Amino acid sequence: MDGQPPRYKSRAGHPDDACPPSDLSKDSHGRSSFSSIREDDTDLAQAFTASKVSSYSLQPDSVLVDDQLPSMGTMVQQAEFFPPVTRPNSRLHGNWFPADNFKGWKQINVKGRLASRSFGDLHSMNLAWTARATDAIRRRRTSVPGDAPIERLPLELLSNIIGLLVIDVPPNSVTKRNIDLMSLLLTSKKMHGATLVTLYRQITIPHSAIFKKFLNHVSCHAALGTLVRRFDFSHFNPSMMFTTASERSLAQNLTASTLLQALELTPHLQEFLAQEHIDGDIDVHVLRKLLFGLDRITALDFCGCTATTFRAALIDALPPANEPRDLVLKRLSLHKCTTLPSTVFENLLPRLPNLTHLDVAGTRITDTALASIPHTARLTHLNLAKCNNLSADAIIKFLSSHPAVAGIPPPATGGLVFLSLSTDASTHETFDENAVTRLLPTLPESLKSLSLKGSRMTTSHIKLLLPLTKHLEELALGRGLTLSDINALFVPSTTPPQPDAMEVDESSSPVEEWQPHTLHYLDVSDLWSTELNIPTLYDVTQCALLTRLTEPLEVVEVSADVGRRLRDAPLGRLGWRRSEIVARTWIVRDRPTACKGKAWKMGAESWGMRKVPVARADVGGMYGSYMFARRL
Repeated sequence: MDGQPPRYKSRAGHPDDACPPSDLSKDSHGRSSFSSIREDDTDLAQAFTASKVSSYSLQPDSVLVDDQLPSMGTMVQQAEFFPPVTRPNSRLHGNWFPADNFKGWKQINVKGRLASRSFGDLHSMNLAWTARATDAIRRRRTSVPGDAPIERLPLELLSNIIGLLVIDVPPNSVTKRNIDLMSLLLTSKKMHGATLVTLYRQITIPHSAIFKKFLNHVSCHAALGTLVRRFDFSHFNPSMMFTTASERSLAQNLTASTLLQALELTPHLQEFLAQEHIDGDIDVHVLRKLLFGLDRITALDFCGCTATTFRAALIDALPPANEPRDLVLKRLSLHKCTTLPSTVFENLLPRLPNLTHLDVAGTRITDTALASIPHTARLTHLNLAKCNNLSADAIIKFLSSHPAVAGIPPPATGGLVFLSLSTDASTHETFDENAVTRLLPTLPESLKSLSLKGSRMTTSHIKLLLPLTKHLEELALGRGLTLSDINALFVPSTTPPQPDAMEVDESSSPVEEWQPHTLHYLDVSDLWSTELNIPTLYDVTQCALLTRLTEPLEVVEVSADVGRRLRDAPLGRLGWRRSEIVARTWIVRDRPTACKGKAWKMGAESWGMRKVPVARADVGGMYGSYMFARRL
């Protein structure tokens, strides 16, 4: 533990969002109330929004009400009215031409402040600011119904275009979303069909009332259930509509039986994303349906599911170990499912011949279970953080020889790109100095993210890390290093950094052989203030970490102890800023992030994710909390 309470950063204008975990209310079962983390919609790296409830959107902008609008009589005194041609006596329709001294609608003073109205507001009042010339009016070309240019597009292309309007993260748990899509439903038959496909492809459930509404609608229109490809409960807030767990139980909106009914009505489901707040509603029948009853299911996420009923249900849902029955799953997350026994993994993992993503962080997976992954699997994402039952020898053997990660020829999917071997050094050490020395040469060149947090490292490991920095984009270092060691990852040891170095001197031969690194994110949070000297960090004559010489590095994660001692002024002079959310602190370079669009991050836009996503989507809700707000 840090010995100090973590700091919390709320959005500007949202003081209610700054809620430490200790302030979170408890339901009748003692579980903390919903606390969400969302990546902010900015161009800055490591920008987040934290809230106690799933209220992600900004407060609604203030709008002018009817009695604040300028009166029509005032406008008549200053502007000339042009009556309509068809009804010259009508003052309901027509055009207003402003006076010469009119400076624009936005300059009108309303109750002491300037009004700002959009074109849509003006159009709704039937106002126009230029006189129409009748000879300039052209007859618009009319299209045959159903033959508009956009309607002639293929359905697949049209659906992709409409999909750009979809909001993955709900604005909050009660506000209507996807209003634009609702409007498209009224456009035409073809647009109606394409929009329905988009609306029902990904079903996000922020609270149980939405789930009940969806279930009732699909029960009446079974064809809509065939469009569903994803059930997303990562934003589910159990406390939004009800105060206590007993009230939620009496409502009977989301239960094991209703969840099973929904799965029966969605036969083409491909992704099911759950989390700790619905683990009590996942029984053995639901799990059997998910594991064996859906032919197209490819991704399951049970992040944080620790309920006793879930544990017993998963044990009962799996057939005996000697009964061969493979699963079609490709991506599986049991992140922080801490209550599952080791026998579950030894029974489940051998049944996944198509596995590509595996997140078992914080679980009781054993050496035997890890080695039992089928040779036909092609892992690209593997999270073994805080798996204290695994040995270093078993992990090294798996990474160096198992066909799932070290296949010859290389896997068709491109090989392993994400690997987390993090541990909490205060309680457990998986990799000692000798194990790290044996591990580093076995890592593939396809790797983009590597976490060795909690391992014991020395200066001798820098030489082994240098080849990895030529293809890694994220790197988390272990204990025992110094700023001088870290500095050697970015500049040749024979060339001391210069105060405002823009580039390395190319006249010396060691620099000519130097290959630029590809790191965007560096985690040095295992170095506390006694090991990471802050004055040395600020001194660019001794440390190049915060100079432009280290680009494209843009995020450096530091420990809570170091973060408390950082000062904004010296960071600002060097072109960096501080960012923090709940228990984590980063130093971020002041420029737009280069993280967006990284395919291997599966939709995440910030660096240093703790959890492996199994579906390509915006990160928010409880998944955002597990991914970015927790130390490990």
